[in-house]
Amino acid sequence: MTQPHSFVIEPDPLESPDVLALLDRHLAEMHRSSPACKVHALDAARLKEPGVTFFTARHDGELAAVGALKRLGNRQGEIKSMRAADSYRRTGAGEAILLRLIAAARAEKLTWLGLETGRHAVFEPAQRLYAKHGFVPCDAYADYVLDDFSMCMGMDL
Repeated sequence: MTQPHSFVIEPDPLESPDVLALLDRHLAEMHRSSPACKVHALDAARLKEPGVTFFTARHDGELAAVGALKRLGNRQGEIKSMRAADSYRRTGAGEAILLRLIAAARAEKLTWLGLETGRHAVFEPAQRLYAKHGFVPCDAYADYVLDDFSMCMGMDL
């Protein structure tokens, strides 16, 4: 494991080529790991919609990770499109962005935070990270359906 880095995490307008490239890579990986109807990651246009705040984590100016907080209404939120850049996997970048998203949800006085992730082995590191920070498997919410490909996790704030 490499040494932990410090990250600057800020809201991002989704215009930088490095950010757009990482989102494209994320979507491509999701499509390789799941049937198309089970890919719930949002593209840049949908991450710019009202009610979504997109964040980037950078280390010395280099993009390390991305993630978004989507408001669902009824004081509930959802984590969307979390991804660490390949060169920042296992450096704490994903954990840093997750903690920032949880803090943003708490600052907005949301009472519940959820996420949908895959069940395939490629998603196991993400599942462990979410569980480490209090997310537990939960019933499907919004338009999700639990099955062999999808699981939902949530936490009360």
